Parts: sequence; C-alpha cells; structure tokens
Amino acid sequence: MTQTTRIIKKYPNRRLYDTEISSYITLEDVRQLVVDGESFEIRDAKNGDDLTRSVLLQIIAEDEGKGQPMLSPQLLTQIIRFYGDSLQGFMGPYLERSLQVFLDQQQQFRTQLNSLLGQTPWAIFNDLTERNLDLWKTMQRGFLDAAARPAASSSDARYGSHNAAGSNKKS
Repeated sequence: MTQTTRIIKKYPNRRLYDTEISSYITLEDVRQLVVDGESFEIRDAKNGDDLTRSVLLQIIAEDEGKGQPMLSPQLLTQIIRFYGDSLQGFMGPYLERSLQVFLDQQQQFRTQLNSLLGQTPWAIFNDLTERNLDLWKTMQRGFLDAAARPAASSSDARYGSHNAAGSNKKS
C-alpha cells in the first residue's frame, strides 16, 4: 500500500484547502496531520510553489507562543547564526539525526515502560518478591559464611591461647 502525498492549497486570503477532503482546513488541522504522520504538501494555489516549510514554521511559532516553549532564545539565536555560515549545509542533517536518535531513545523508553505497566500488579509484585527473596538468600549465605569463618578462627585462637596459658601454668 503506497501512501500518496496529500495536497493542500494555500490561497492569497491565507485559507488552506485540503484537496483530499474538498474542504477548507485550519493550521490546527495541518498540525494534526503532522501528529498523525500524514504525508502532505502545501502549495500556493496561484503558482504552485511549495509552501510546506513556511506553514510548518508558522505552526511551530504559534505552538512556541503557547504554554512552555521548546526552543529557547539561546537555541534560536544559535540556529540563526548558522544561516550564511559555511557549515549551514551540515546543520539541518545534523539536527535531523540528533532528533532521530532522541526519538529512538524515547521509543525504547516507552516500550520498556509499557512492558512494565502491561504486567498485572500481582505479576510485578511476584517479580519483586522473587528478587527480594533471592537477595535475602544471598545475604543470608554471606552472613553464614562470614560467621562460620571467624568462629573457626576464633575457636582455634581460643584453644591456642588456652593451651599456651595452660602450658605457662605447668612450667
């Protein structure tokens, strides 16, 4: 099953028209398409120019104005400084790879968390109990081994000193 690219036309009055559903949509609708993983392009209705990046930047700008922003002024300043720099061509791919690594780690964390939360409370409790019991047995073995060693050496020392003391009395 191949996914076709959805075409959204942007008219001079700034309205967005989704050709797939034959209806006008809002920036929030476009944002939802992004969240849903839909493939789309936004084209100028008059000349067909690709406006996807500028609309996505507009959505980011609006989202940054709400709640807690993701992009600090320092980060934005550093990004702006890369425009016109000889390394500008490397910055985009670098940011994409860095974000992909972050997303991969986030997915791995979510998978691990879901596998933990997917267990019943009793299964989690049983696992914890088994681990604690194993730790307790190991700790007891360690105590018993440690207690057995000094007891043997202290009894040897006791008999040795008693014998030494006894030999002193005899002399």
